[in-house]
Amino acid sequence: MRISMIGAGYVGLVSGACLADFGHEVTCVDNDEEKVALLNRGETPIYEPQLGQIIADNVTEERLRFTTDLKTSASKADAVFIAVGTPSRRGDGHADLSYVYAAAREVASVLTDFTVVVTKSTVPVGTGDEVERIIRSERKNIEAPVVSNPEFLREGAAVYDFKHPDRIVIGTNDDRAREVMNEIYRPLHLNASPIMYTDRRSAELIKYASNAFLATKITFVNEIADLSEKIGANVQDVARGMGLDKRIGPKFLHPGPGFGGSCFPKDALALAKTARDHESPLRIVETVVDVNDHRKRAMAKKVAAALGGNLRDKTIAVLGLTFKPNTDDIREAPSIPLITALQDFGGRVRAYDPAGMERAKQVLQNVEFCANAYECAADADAVVIVTEWDQFRALDLKRLAAVMACPVIVDLRNIYAPDEVIRNGFLYNGVGRPLSLSY
Repeated sequence: MRISMIGAGYVGLVSGACLADFGHEVTCVDNDEEKVALLNRGETPIYEPQLGQIIADNVTEERLRFTTDLKTSASKADAVFIAVGTPSRRGDGHADLSYVYAAAREVASVLTDFTVVVTKSTVPVGTGDEVERIIRSERKNIEAPVVSNPEFLREGAAVYDFKHPDRIVIGTNDDRAREVMNEIYRPLHLNASPIMYTDRRSAELIKYASNAFLATKITFVNEIADLSEKIGANVQDVARGMGLDKRIGPKFLHPGPGFGGSCFPKDALALAKTARDHESPLRIVETVVDVNDHRKRAMAKKVAAALGGNLRDKTIAVLGLTFKPNTDDIREAPSIPLITALQDFGGRVRAYDPAGMERAKQVLQNVEFCANAYECAADADAVVIVTEWDQFRALDLKRLAAVMACPVIVDLRNIYAPDEVIRNGFLYNGVGRPLSLSY
């Protein structure tokens, strides 16, 4: 199949590269000339395991191309995917759909024959209706059914997720569009990946509902962690006991500093806004957003408590800046409000992250960025583990204690056993663990 992917951002790049790896002819269209040139050299502008090799291989095999020329790409395609950004709109939290609608107008202007238009971007319910209206108003004599095909990719594991999906959701009632989508995803039939067909609006809602539910699980266990600290329970045992119930499951029951990234925060906001617009407010989702926002800065108080309640002129070493490991994405990362709060409390901040420092430098001020974890911890009064990168799971604790001014670890991801840390001379503070285990 000939596929045109509009947008070479995270979703478009992963989707386009993986579809090319299936054997399709894929052209990714982006208006950033520098990015297009970089990609055509087989290089990648984002950090994502396996993605760089897949791009390089398929560029070499001439199954994957990158261009700024939408007309040449889309006019010859069997399917055009719209995979542009939908950031939160300032003021009300609704998804900014200007990029989606602009892409729809551009696609409509170049269509010459039957083409399936697929919205891959995360969009509020009813967006597909408007995309269809735009295309029909521009091209009354050309059949171009609009399909919703939301993505369910985890940053850091996106290539695996695309090739081994839990489900493929396709929203369309058009038989010809269904045939095209079947052919596009036919290679995944070998993995017995279930394709779920539904109407377009239900497909759009499935994406938002899924992310909001996962965000709710994270926020729920974070509040249970806070209660656990107060009453002397161990949240890790509580979460395991909950997760063994097959109706609940263990995933997303890991307490921490709050969720971030490009999906959960903005999608929860957009879903809550859509619900209010339709006079059917989602109070649980609204509360999840509010609790999560407050939690990120509240973690600074936890750090202060570990140092006797005062951060004035204290040096804090922050390990991990990205919102999760195996990505360079710092969008809505808990590290950002945490660091600004530490600075507001009078602390000096040093930071290290294996992949996210260049992006962090664009949004953080007065932070000393370091070359590794031990340089970051040198003369620090506390080490704060914010992102659970693998290299932070096996730190040489004796070496760490030797370089620090004060051996304190605040483990916001609970990646260490408290007894092990304490045996190495540290004061240890985790999340949702009783004080008897933490000091």
